[in-house]
Amino acid sequence: MASQAQQAMLDKILTQGGFIAALDQSGGSTPKALKLYGIDESAYANDDEMYGLVHAMRTRIITCNAFSGERVLGAILFENTLDRDIEGLSSAKFLWQKKGVVPFLKVDKGLEAEVNGVQLMKPIAGLDALLAKANTQDVFGTKMRSVVKLANQTGIKAVVEQQFEVGKQILAAGLVPIIEPEVDINSPEKAEAEALLKQEILAELNKLGDLKVMLKVTIPEQADFYKELVDHPNVLKVVALSGGYSRDDANAKLAENHGMIASFSRALTEGVSAQQSDEEFEAALDAAIESIYQASLT
Repeated sequence: MASQAQQAMLDKILTQGGFIAALDQSGGSTPKALKLYGIDESAYANDDEMYGLVHAMRTRIITCNAFSGERVLGAILFENTLDRDIEGLSSAKFLWQKKGVVPFLKVDKGLEAEVNGVQLMKPIAGLDALLAKANTQDVFGTKMRSVVKLANQTGIKAVVEQQFEVGKQILAAGLVPIIEPEVDINSPEKAEAEALLKQEILAELNKLGDLKVMLKVTIPEQADFYKELVDHPNVLKVVALSGGYSRDDANAKLAENHGMIASFSRALTEGVSAQQSDEEFEAALDAAIESIYQASLT
């Protein structure tokens, strides 16, 4: 039975315009995220200090006036952020209770080496315990990422099957999975890979009965190519990753895809830095949020 908070979050996802902020850089991607924010590797001596700095960065973003549930529907965190507080509340509860932003949790443990033109997810040890913890923190859903590099049917089928198999475990825990089979924007077979991917996703969606998931995909080569997924009764929302495109490019491409909303990471934080005054930071973040919000309204 969904809690009152979960029901309110579901209503928000279904009825309100906006986008999902991806604030879930973890492990290997954290130094890169900090560097883009203007904090060099010389500023920290170990992982604890690094995660402290990245949490300070995320706290600065989340506590900004510009960052609120009016334009930001949801935010994806990773476990280290879930375990920390913002202004005396757990991060996820702060997002929902103070900002009206729906919290999601990244649950994957990274990628396997490439086989058959794809990278599957590594096994997710301790997933049930992590989902139980998420439930105590008012988390609405989860996110997990695989990568497709080539139009290899065997590989793409394996990616989608793995995603939906783990997705069912997440649904059984009462959370909504964001299934993310990213197609590499630099793939020489991007359009062909997307065609195979759509076919495999539709096959899995049609086996879900009345269960509902969210999808996170690379902005497709052909505008509205994923409209069947957007309109599918088993899909709550289709969100798009920026995938290495600049914010301007990602916004322009996203705006051509009706019903898809952004879930940008690097494109969201492009242009904000540790060195900015609070006024400069607020102005830069506000401009980023507004541009992504507008691109998500088509």
